[in-house]
Amino acid sequence: MDLAELTVLMHRFVEARGWYAPNSPKPQSPRNLASSLVVEAAEVLELFQWSEAIPIKGALASELADVALYLLQLASMSEIDLEQAILDKLENNYERVW
Repeated sequence: MDLAELTVLMHRFVEARGWYAPNSPKPQSPRNLASSLVVEAAEVLELFQWSEAIPIKGALASELADVALYLLQLASMSEIDLEQAILDKLENNYERVW
């Protein structure tokens, strides 16, 4: 499965919950999605808060999936081809001096 297919599944889920409706209590705006992305990333960090050890795999996988879903949705709603953006960023990174 690729990012485009995952994005379709993510949109299907959000639509099924009614979160794209104009009167949704959870408006799916780019700003709200960016905020949610940061909250979920913080939950990943929380798993490492007091330990260098890898946390319980299921808990980490769940939080990483939340981050990925918000990232896919934010990219899609912002009309960004995330696959291409990643490829472009990798190419730029090879040219950077670290």
